[in-house]
Amino acid sequence: MGYEYKMVQLAPTISVAYGKEKGNEAAMYLQSIVDENAKQGWEFYRVDTIGVVSKPGCLAGLFGAKETALEYYVATFRKQV
Repeated sequence: MGYEYKMVQLAPTISVAYGKEKGNEAAMYLQSIVDENAKQGWEFYRVDTIGVVSKPGCLAGLFGAKETALEYYVATFRKQV
């Protein structure tokens, strides 16, 4: 018995209108992603953080551009095959 996996990139930041914060916005956002995928038969497995470094090109490097580091969040889902 094996699994098929699906990765979904998550928004690194969510916006909430001023004064409308309830303290559970991140959980509700993730819940909506998990529910949407569960309807398609995918089981939530985990969330990972993946760092990506973007290096400047030759010309940009000559003008002093530096590497930029970003972090992305990816939810992993699985289903049995």
